[in-house]
Amino acid sequence: MIKLSDITLAFGHRELIAHASTEFTRGNLIALLGRNGTGKSTLLRAIAALGSVQGGTIEIDGRPIGTLSPTELARNIAFVNTERIEVEAMTAYELVAIGRSPYTDWMGRLTDDDHAIVEESMRMASVESLANRKVDTLSDGECQRVMIARALAQQTPIILLDEPTAFLDLPNRYELCTLLATLAHTSNRCIIFSTHELDIALTLADSIALVDTPHLTHLPTEDMIASGNIERLFLGNNVHFDTKSRSIRFKRE
Repeated sequence: MIKLSDITLAFGHRELIAHASTEFTRGNLIALLGRNGTGKSTLLRAIAALGSVQGGTIEIDGRPIGTLSPTELARNIAFVNTERIEVEAMTAYELVAIGRSPYTDWMGRLTDDDHAIVEESMRMASVESLANRKVDTLSDGECQRVMIARALAQQTPIILLDEPTAFLDLPNRYELCTLLATLAHTSNRCIIFSTHELDIALTLADSIALVDTPHLTHLPTEDMIASGNIERLFLGNNVHFDTKSRSIRFKRE
C-alpha cells in the first residue's frame, strides 16, 4: 500500500528522518509517535505529496507519488489536519460533500450516488444528526468527526490525520481513536494518525511508527512495547509503562 524506500526528510537545514524504509498496509491503524519537532507532520505531509522528500521514494500501490496526478492523489489519499474550517453558513453536510470533489464534474454537481456516499460517510462517522448544523456551531469533537466523514466521502484507501485528538477532552480522544480503529478494520483502509496520547495509541493501534530523529522505527504494537523504545524515549525514571494493562503509572518514591 504505502512503501517508504530509503527516505530522508528535513525541515530547513535540519535533518529529521534519514534513510528510513518501511511499509504501511490496508486494514491497519498506525499511530505515529515522536517528540515535538521530530518530523511527524513532515512525514505525513510527504506521504500526502504536500511536502518534499530530500532523498528516497514514497510509493502508493507501487507507483511513486510524484507520478500521480492531483486527481489520482485525491482519490487515493485523504488528509485531515487540526485546523478548523470556519466558513459562515456552511452546513456539516455541505462540508462532507466537498469530499466528493475528486469525482464530480467541473461544476461540482453531486449525483444521487454522490449524495448516498455523503450520507453513508456521515453515518459511519456518527455525525448524521449534525447534517443541517452550521459548521461554526460545532464543538471541536463534532468538527473532527465531520472532517473524518469528509475524508470517508473521498473513498480513499489511505487516510492521514495530523494530531486528530488535539484540543479534545479525554473521553472524546478515546472515542475518536476507537472510531479510527473501527474504520481501518471494517473498511480495509490504511489509517495513519500522529498523536501524543501514548496510552490510547498503544491500546488501539495495530502498529507504531516511532520517530526518534533521525530514525523511523515501525513495529507491530506488541513488538514496539517489548522493544523498550517507548519508555526510553518518552518516560523518565519515575514513570513506568505497564505492558499488561498498557497504561502509564508513576513509580512511588
